[in-house]
Amino acid sequence: MTAIERSGTVAVIGAGTMGQGIAQVALLAGHRVLIHDIDHDLAAAGAALVRERVERMAAKGRLDRAGAEDAIGRIAAADGLAALADAALVIEAVVEDVSVKRALFASVEAVVAQDALLATNTSSLSVTELAAGLAHPGRFLGLHFFNPAPLLPLVEVVSGFATDPAAAERAYDTVLSWGKTPVRCADTPGFIVNRIARPFYAEAFAVYEEQGADPATIDAVLRESGGFKMGPFQLTDLIGQDVNEAVTRSVWESFFRSPKFTPSLAQRRLVQSGRLGRKSGQGWFPYGEGAEVPAPHTAGPEEAPDKVTIVGDLGPAAELAELLEEAGIAVTATGQGGPYIQLPGEGQLVLADGKTAVEFADVVYFDLALDYRGATRIALSASEDTTERTLAEAIGLFQRLGKQVSVIGDVPGMIVARTVAMLIDLTADALARGVATAEDIDTAMRLGVNYPLGPAEWHDRLGRDWAYDLLHHLDERCPGGRYAPSLALFKLGYAEGADGADGADGADGADGADGGDDEADEAEETG
Repeated sequence: MTAIERSGTVAVIGAGTMGQGIAQVALLAGHRVLIHDIDHDLAAAGAALVRERVERMAAKGRLDRAGAEDAIGRIAAADGLAALADAALVIEAVVEDVSVKRALFASVEAVVAQDALLATNTSSLSVTELAAGLAHPGRFLGLHFFNPAPLLPLVEVVSGFATDPAAAERAYDTVLSWGKTPVRCADTPGFIVNRIARPFYAEAFAVYEEQGADPATIDAVLRESGGFKMGPFQLTDLIGQDVNEAVTRSVWESFFRSPKFTPSLAQRRLVQSGRLGRKSGQGWFPYGEGAEVPAPHTAGPEEAPDKVTIVGDLGPAAELAELLEEAGIAVTATGQGGPYIQLPGEGQLVLADGKTAVEFADVVYFDLALDYRGATRIALSASEDTTERTLAEAIGLFQRLGKQVSVIGDVPGMIVARTVAMLIDLTADALARGVATAEDIDTAMRLGVNYPLGPAEWHDRLGRDWAYDLLHHLDERCPGGRYAPSLALFKLGYAEGADGADGADGADGADGADGGDDEADEAEETG
């Protein structure tokens, strides 16, 4: 371990919520802590608030009295930058403005020792750019804590272009010694979490913009089928629509307006109208006294079929065979064709694959689930050509399994499936570009935004070609580059043993169900 010793002073610049939180973490780890702010009264107030929190922890028995008193005696407000001279680590948490931060660090560098680490808590600015102009940029890096810092375990340790590996390792070990879970990351727009998480919001907004489903239904499907703790509409209302959109726009601009990160027009209109979420009383949903929480669309009761035939390998939905039998539905399996579930009325039930129901004679698509046994809601999509009997049988089948059913529009890739596929694709691209390791990306997404699985874990569970196939089909139906599978995802399939060109079109989905149309089949065969 090369962690900064407990005797080393940690200075935090910026006395706001984040600065106070970081100061509290360092304080309870045993360091002397100084809080500095351009307004000394704010610094003094920030230090006082940290002391109050420590007192409350002792009162609740979460910290012994002697430890609390010791900590309270180790925090103070710095009178000026000169007071930071003996700091072993300086962490900045001020306004997200490049010029402000660069000027601040130029002043700090003139005060502290040459072996002191300098760190920014920025969530959106380039660490490399912030270090430009420093006399010793090798000791500069990013330490991105998540709010509230005392509670959330994740810290992104970001190395800029000039960061010395030894400095990054020292910062990593220090954060680890504080009881946090650090992950290493290269200086890329959005770092790990804010880069990889974009599709979680973007795909939900896209389904809404495509008139596929309302916000309450999309949120419910992602929670109750996808296993996410909160839906993106509810979460962005909590974050603030202006804040979330600003991050999205920053990442998009930083990637030279790549279609992979295109912001949502619907969200832009929300921000322009002042509907910023909880803080304004109205966002995607209304808030405040008497506000009614919208309910997700839930289909009425339908009769379940008494028998079905499973054609081919259902892949990620294979456990449905066992669930159907347990529910008293007779299951016949055949290995030829598919994959789909043949319903008694001759319609077919197909796992979301990036195609649309309107392309086929009588098809209902069902969405991906984290765990079909544990899922409490399943989304179905159908077209105007889907017969009433087929849709009713599909609804009844999942209701027999104890699921609530939401019927959405004929949206390619549906909700959970397209979201997960995009998360996997961005992760593959980040891996190929050396942004972080698969383990660190998964850790960051689980701890930073509470995902049920990391994207690499999703990829391992779903199979080497699943995400590529779905995005390949989506890209054909929604051209423009947003859904074009990355070269990294393409290579990943081959690296894991894909056989020739079959890796691009291994799952025929509904094509094998009823023949589809000849042009669609030909497109699949030629890739």
